Amino acid sequence: MLLPRLPDPVPPAQHEIAASYIGRLARLHGLDINTLWRCVTEREASGGMRRAVLPERLAAITGRTVHALAGALPELRTPQPDWAMFRHQPQPGCHHCNAKHPGGEVTRILPHHRYVCTRHRLWLCPSDADGHTTPLDALPEIVQAQRRHLRILQRHGWAITYDAVLTAIFICGQLWSLPENENGEAWHDWIRRANILIPPGTAEATFSVSRLCAAVYPEAVALAPLFASPHWRQQAQRTAWDRHLFNAEIARRLRHPRYGQHENDPISHWANMTAKRPPLAPIRVHDQKHHLRKPAPRTATQRTQQRHAHAFNPSHRAGDALTAHRHLATVFRRAWHPFRTHTLLRNGDSYYTLS
Repeated sequence: MLLPRLPDPVPPAQHEIAASYIGRLARLHGLDINTLWRCVTEREASGGMRRAVLPERLAAITGRTVHALAGALPELRTPQPDWAMFRHQPQPGCHHCNAKHPGGEVTRILPHHRYVCTRHRLWLCPSDADGHTTPLDALPEIVQAQRRHLRILQRHGWAITYDAVLTAIFICGQLWSLPENENGEAWHDWIRRANILIPPGTAEATFSVSRLCAAVYPEAVALAPLFASPHWRQQAQRTAWDRHLFNAEIARRLRHPRYGQHENDPISHWANMTAKRPPLAPIRVHDQKHHLRKPAPRTATQRTQQRHAHAFNPSHRAGDALTAHRHLATVFRRAWHPFRTHTLLRNGDSYYTLS
């Protein structure tokens, strides 16, 4: 069944998934969503039960060109985009930006480098099952970090930037779990930001691993250019003098004058084991054969969040919850190969052993 052009064909939001846009159109015009969905889709050519959106039909009922629709809806682009540069899981994005799009909730598939809505100062990534939104008005350095993140993207491309930033977040999470005397001033900044994002005494209601990620994001973006740069990757691998220069640069960016005195920290492990390897690709990539849908909160994820919230202490192993989060699964596997065991001594010292 073909439908005439809709009287109020609102435009799609940037990076919105097709199902979200069609759902908004149906609600705005009082139509049955399933009826409208069948009108603008058809069964796959393979004969399966899934239905694919036909850009020409969607253009006909909205009065917009296929080119304009594909500019906002990645699923309609021809040829298909490199799905590896997008998160495999859709999320709402910034609710302030969504407010100007009528018809109900907007669901988007965001690129890996989009962590902050810089216009409305809102933390967007990684999405948590509990759907916390995190304003950043009291933490402008996180907004500035997003802008530096985009400059890394322009210089090195999405694949190297994805690997470098995720590796840096993971390493900051590992450093956060070390004792105070093994970290620089950055460790105190992580605690300060955590106390703003998760006020003391409110962890049961406000705890979110996403907020721990926000707490370390400025330092992670400060370290990421070293992990992305071919020059600094070689400095980390070559002579003892080159390694000294690399450690000095790490010490400057972490504001840790004594950094580099020992060879048992996560950054040294990266320099010894990972610096010579090519960048990692995401282990979860959106499969175009499966239509994007908004993820439902998983009970196991909610229980894990509650367990971390109950034990949360920003001054004691706070980074453990961050390093175990699914957002870092790609670098988690590499960082622990070969497997390392972290031992914390009673006097506060700690060390890693390879096994």
